[in-house]
Amino acid sequence: MAGEEEAERLAEMSKGLLRHKLPEMRLALEGGVTEHHRFMLKELLDHQQFVEKKIAEVEAEIERRLRPFEAEVKRLDTIPGVDRVTAWSLIAEVGVKMEQFPSSAHWASWAGLCPGNFESAGKRLSGKTRKGRAALRRCLCQVGAVVSHMGDNYLSTQYRRLAARRGGKRATLAVAHTVLVAAYHMLKHHQDYQELGVDYFDRLNAETLRRSLVSRLERLGHKLILEPLAQPA
Repeated sequence: MAGEEEAERLAEMSKGLLRHKLPEMRLALEGGVTEHHRFMLKELLDHQQFVEKKIAEVEAEIERRLRPFEAEVKRLDTIPGVDRVTAWSLIAEVGVKMEQFPSSAHWASWAGLCPGNFESAGKRLSGKTRKGRAALRRCLCQVGAVVSHMGDNYLSTQYRRLAARRGGKRATLAVAHTVLVAAYHMLKHHQDYQELGVDYFDRLNAETLRRSLVSRLERLGHKLILEPLAQPA
């Protein structure tokens, strides 16, 4: 906008992942930028700054109004993939008192984050979820999407296990359901989030996993003798 046109200098201003694409950036920034382009860029930047200012004002007002529930916000914020905005949305949709829901399953059903149960003549025809609370469902599915890019926690392990077998969309819904159930118990019992660990599923079915791994290696022509590791004193 200030009149700089040298592609090399403009490319050097890039940040983040764009730093890995400096040659492409230099090529993309070569060309004629007219006064008209600079005017439009300034208008776009002004609009972006205006929107960011309004978002900051709204978030400040939300923070002020939710100050009485700061303990619950901080507690929910400990769930992987959940930030303060997500915690605000969850509390705004349902509050912090769980007495109106007999169980976490009732809450998941109300939110539209549990499998459907459409049957006819004893035959299950569909497992499609119901619509439920669109805002809450959308918010928690965003958590599932964030978790898909994380590692070293139970939720990311759950996502990858399910995504490999059933696809990313179903894995995202499953993680959203897990987060909702965890939030229910955390709010109802005033407990902090308990991380189960990336190896939870391995520990849950240790014997099944051992047999599977041994069987795969035997099919590759290996003979195994398994011995337990000595426990540290």
